[in-house]
Amino acid sequence: MNRPETLADAPLGRESSYPEHYDPALLYPIARAANREPLGIIGDRLPFVGEDEWHAYELSWLNARGKPLVAVARFRLPADTPRLIESKSWKLYLNSFNQSRFADRDTVRDTLATDLSVAAGGAVSVELLAVDDPLLMPRRLPGECLDDLDIAISDYSPRPQLLSAGQGVVEESLHSHLLKSNCPVTGQPDWGSVLIRYRGPKIDREGLLKYLVAYRQHQDFHEHCVEHIFTDLMARIRPEKLLVLARYVRRGGLDISPWRGTPGERPPEPLRLARQ
Repeated sequence: MNRPETLADAPLGRESSYPEHYDPALLYPIARAANREPLGIIGDRLPFVGEDEWHAYELSWLNARGKPLVAVARFRLPADTPRLIESKSWKLYLNSFNQSRFADRDTVRDTLATDLSVAAGGAVSVELLAVDDPLLMPRRLPGECLDDLDIAISDYSPRPQLLSAGQGVVEESLHSHLLKSNCPVTGQPDWGSVLIRYRGPKIDREGLLKYLVAYRQHQDFHEHCVEHIFTDLMARIRPEKLLVLARYVRRGGLDISPWRGTPGERPPEPLRLARQ
């Protein structure tokens, strides 16, 4: 397990006391560029569009009279923001709202949007949902599931050579619930599901499932795993259209669902899986 230099000062993996009052300085942004360079992504010209969608299930604050209020927050960070935000610092930041008073719900939303936009280096959208909002009800990934394929696997590091395609053009959606990667600092497992929607040469399904399972011992952030999958599929399959969406299981009250696509692509909306 190797701790990246970009995380030398991050709170992740350290003992931390929970903040008692609102503190935006708790947010720890990380430049995306260092993890994109090995994929051949240099500078601001990205080969994809996309967002990092987060849900926070443990958001609470006090109203002007000291009464606690709760909500589920939905955040969207555009993929072209220069920085992502490390998840434990995000959790500590959200906990700093617990004993802090705010005039109203809109003030909470606007405060979150302002602080996160400053940290990410671009506009972050924020929605506050009721805890029983129908948008949060579990749904299924569209398309065909690959997980029942009977395959033998011996290598658990992602290799683009596992990806191949046949002749002819198809348009289909494939998904798997067998995605697992590991935290780049603590080595803790990150469990997820992945959807691949494309138009192009028909992808060999056994090779695709082997490729996805091969992330099982890979250490990286959720966002960069999705970018890795996207760039490998574009290089090996050369589809006309492509969407890669990962729905990771929540940890510490937060789940992360990054997606990357060719221009014009958008993910299914809204979408939350049962284990999130």
